[in-house]
Amino acid sequence: MSLLSSKNLTPGLLSTITALVMAAANALMILFISDVWYVPLLVFAGTFLVIYFLYYYTLQRFIYRKIKLIYKFIYQTKATKREEYFYANVLPQKSIEEVSEDVQRWATQRKDEIELLKANEQFRKEFLMNLAHELRTPIFSIQGYIDTLLGGALNDPAVNMKFLSNASKSTDRLVRLVDDLDEISKLESGRIPLVQENFSIQELIKEVYEELAFKSKAKNIPLQLKKGTERPLFVYADKQKIKQVLVNLVDNAIKYGNDGSAVITGCYEVDGKRVYIEVSDDGPGIAEEHMPRIFERFYRADRSRARAIGGTGLGLAIVKHIIEAHGHTVTARSKPGVGSSFGFTLDRAAA
Repeated sequence: MSLLSSKNLTPGLLSTITALVMAAANALMILFISDVWYVPLLVFAGTFLVIYFLYYYTLQRFIYRKIKLIYKFIYQTKATKREEYFYANVLPQKSIEEVSEDVQRWATQRKDEIELLKANEQFRKEFLMNLAHELRTPIFSIQGYIDTLLGGALNDPAVNMKFLSNASKSTDRLVRLVDDLDEISKLESGRIPLVQENFSIQELIKEVYEELAFKSKAKNIPLQLKKGTERPLFVYADKQKIKQVLVNLVDNAIKYGNDGSAVITGCYEVDGKRVYIEVSDDGPGIAEEHMPRIFERFYRADRSRARAIGGTGLGLAIVKHIIEAHGHTVTARSKPGVGSSFGFTLDRAAA
């Protein structure tokens, strides 16, 4: 019984067992009918040979050839002549159960691939739609100002400089958008090499704070290092790329922060090998349903407020790509009415 229930029955073994059973049954029947002793033996031998070859041929011809055809569909790798001989004559042929498991595994894999393709297609559609919208806004603004100027406003000193200034601002926004898209494309393709060096992360944060001091003062938002994390921590990373990350995170915290709140950056040593940097604000926060998508290109949790504030919508996507290029990840924590915190890790500099 254990032999019959085995999952490794080959066509030859299955044919042998079936032929033996049929031949033995026929031989026993003849034994009771015939008095000649060798007749049952002849019947046994003849029945065994006929049943064996008929059964074996049927299995090979109609079942295992179909199985081979199935494998041609589910496997993309073509075997060489030597591999085909090895599979057919050396390795035991797979049982129906094993074939079923292979087909189910293949079906699951294809289902996952289809779902991934659908998700990518949806992401592509949203990306193109958002890109078109982001491009349309400054282009329409520029077009409107130029048309107005060409319509006669150019000769009106009360409005011509104002319109030209506004057109210039829209042009600058368009240039920033193209530059950010180019930056992301280069980061994704690995065309921007990392120039890594040892530096103090706190000193870099202070440098970023100095560059953004004018913006923070305009909104009365102090920029601070978290108390207890002032001790210099040295990291090994691309200094200019990490500066770009910090500028994006701190600039976002200032933009979305409430007037009079604070932007606080903390630096923490992790397991002796990594340093964790976190930029926190006391702004309006982000709703939970938006959190999984905030690092996507052009995704905005609050579109109306984001467009009023400005920006290309690519800042967090650039942050994500830069940190991942360093072999690390960026994370976010937020709660509406409380604020947001964005953190990332870097390799600690060797002593």
